[in-house]
Amino acid sequence: MEDLIQLDKDLFLYLNNLGSPMWDGFWLFMTEKFYQIPLYLILLVFFYKYFGIRGTIITLVVVALLIAVADQTANLFKNVLVMRPRPCGAVGVSEFTRIIAERCGRHGYFSGHAANSMALAFFTGLALRKYLKYIFPFMVVWAVVVSYSRIYLGVHYPGDVVTGMVFGILFGTLAYKLHTFLIQKYGDTGTAR
Repeated sequence: MEDLIQLDKDLFLYLNNLGSPMWDGFWLFMTEKFYQIPLYLILLVFFYKYFGIRGTIITLVVVALLIAVADQTANLFKNVLVMRPRPCGAVGVSEFTRIIAERCGRHGYFSGHAANSMALAFFTGLALRKYLKYIFPFMVVWAVVVSYSRIYLGVHYPGDVVTGMVFGILFGTLAYKLHTFLIQKYGDTGTAR
């Protein structure tokens, strides 16, 4: 386990130190949830177009539940079960880290950003792939970029990010199954348009 933890630290320092001031603004943009609102609004329009008003309401409820579960699971691991210091606050790591993030936080295992973005990517990608050919790969690439931003900014180890992505895939897939069931039972026409 010690070797795995050291490998995680070494990989983090390598990836984090690949950064340059020229790219800092891009990665800060990608990590900020507020700047993702236009993407969320576009996705909402697609859900309305393909699932109607009741389907959109169902989608909003499922997404709220999805984000709450992913976020609270990450918080449980970070602050109760694991309590691993973030690299930006870890002795022996922070001194060698390019810390771009405005704040560090205390514990980092696992990344809530990675879990939330990958959960949303899998949910929307699976729910809309029947209607939009490239939505699934687009959303997964978006989630990977958001997840990687956490390493770039100096606030998460690669292991934090990969674990968050795995939980996100699991939660996103379960949310898709729940959404499909609810759409079939309560959607505008009983099935997606």
